[in-house]
Amino acid sequence: MWMGEYSALNLIGLFFQSCLIQNILLFYFLGMCSYLACSLRLKTANGLGLAVFVVMGASGVLNWLVHRFITGKGALNWLKILGLETKHLDLGFLEFIIFISIIAAFVQVLEMIIDHFSPVLYHALGMYLPLITVNCAILGASLFATVREYPFFPNLVYVTSAGLGWWLVIALMAAIREKISYSKIPKGLEGMGITFIITGLMAMAFMSFSGIALDKIEKEERTPLIIGPP
Repeated sequence: MWMGEYSALNLIGLFFQSCLIQNILLFYFLGMCSYLACSLRLKTANGLGLAVFVVMGASGVLNWLVHRFITGKGALNWLKILGLETKHLDLGFLEFIIFISIIAAFVQVLEMIIDHFSPVLYHALGMYLPLITVNCAILGASLFATVREYPFFPNLVYVTSAGLGWWLVIALMAAIREKISYSKIPKGLEGMGITFIITGLMAMAFMSFSGIALDKIEKEERTPLIIGPP
């Protein structure tokens, strides 16, 4: 439940795998809308990246608990201690609704916190802060972790490193776009054209880490014991 067959080395590999190699933005192209819209200034990109990181990590952990103890297959077996028979009860059809509700609740709380402590950042993010609720990267991270059946700590590493990877990419893009705003870009490539080209080049650069596969669990192969004459 907590670590499964994962070791500390596997967790390190999982971190690099989800943050760099299979980056949720450059590998799966999730969360592209806010990435393209809010990557013009580094300060705005950092604010949005931090918000996505916090929401993705916190909601990923809570969604894991929901899947494990409420909506997953056989997740309600713990109700037997109350004398309830849950063998034929399956709440899997509610999983998407609950996941999105948890994400929305965190976004509302985060929106109030940012508005209170950093009004400048709140106004800079504008309409894109509430849109974190429908950021497919956040929901995608929770669903990927659910489908892959990560134990608790691997799930925690996965959702936090995926959020960190999203933050890293939008910050890099914002820094590049600030620099190229003073450059001479061919007229046909101005705006989204050059942005998509840079995104593709960044994705290719991140793929250079693809030789790392420390997250895979290698099960020890045992030679069957043969008793008798050779």
